[in-house]
Amino acid sequence: MTRPALAITLGDPRGIGPEIVRTALATPEVAGAARFVVVGPEGAGVPVDEAVGRWDGGTGASGTDAAGRARDAAAGRLAGLAIERAVALARAGTVDGIVTAPIDKAALHAGGYPDPGHTELLERLTGAPTTMMLASDRLRVVLATTHLALREVPAAVTEAALVRAIRATREGLRAWFGIEAPRLVLCALNPHAGDQGRFGVEDDALLAPVARAEGIAGPLPADTVFVRALRGEFDAVIAPYHDVGMTAIKVASFGEAVNVTLGLPFPRTSPDHGTALDIAGKGTASATSMVAAIRLALAISRRAVRSTATGSAGLPSTGR
Repeated sequence: MTRPALAITLGDPRGIGPEIVRTALATPEVAGAARFVVVGPEGAGVPVDEAVGRWDGGTGASGTDAAGRARDAAAGRLAGLAIERAVALARAGTVDGIVTAPIDKAALHAGGYPDPGHTELLERLTGAPTTMMLASDRLRVVLATTHLALREVPAAVTEAALVRAIRATREGLRAWFGIEAPRLVLCALNPHAGDQGRFGVEDDALLAPVARAEGIAGPLPADTVFVRALRGEFDAVIAPYHDVGMTAIKVASFGEAVNVTLGLPFPRTSPDHGTALDIAGKGTASATSMVAAIRLALAISRRAVRSTATGSAGLPSTGR
């Protein structure tokens, strides 16, 4: 079988992205496993195959004066351009998937991109409804809503958002992870799943009917549902908002988990951490999560190729 091809973006050039990409590509379990197309600015310390400009601003924390802000914006723009180029390569069939190094959301915005993060930018570039999953060998968590202020969450947790996340997860686990009958559970929104209305009515009035209609468990309280999933009772937990899900997966598997964007017409994975501007360039950054992200993207790409060859289901969609 032909080796898969992956585009790998360097992320924010001020951060640890370039160094963990360099380290990961030299790791024996990664090197030679695929054809890698490195996308990013020249001058970031990693030879690039697809250049999106040049970076000579070094590494480290963002600046507070005008020069520092200009440097941040330049870094964000280059990070955004690399994502655009990688998506174009995947949509053209030049690569089978993409792996993205961390970006700085404030810098991305300063660089001219209105998107709150990678997931939303990928959705805009592809026109595909996306859903964010964090996956490790111990736990999988999917977010029904992503980057929102906590005060905005209750209004955003709608039937449509929950159904979209549930169906994207079910299809993604089948097509990308080879789980034929995924066991899904919905995490409650309120403490103790509302405690029969004492702490909010959303769980009884909204989440429970959606779970029943979709044939999944829940809503179960956040303080127990992740423990049950870690014990193997569920294949994935649908979390109603960002921090309840992200906290669980990062406590359980930080440095080993992988961000997977469900719903795209190609696999996209990313490490489970940020740019770490405070340690960039010091040679202390761990590439463990980047290696895991590359390995998972390769596994998904191979499974998708096999599915296409046999005429079975290919990449998941999030359509209702």
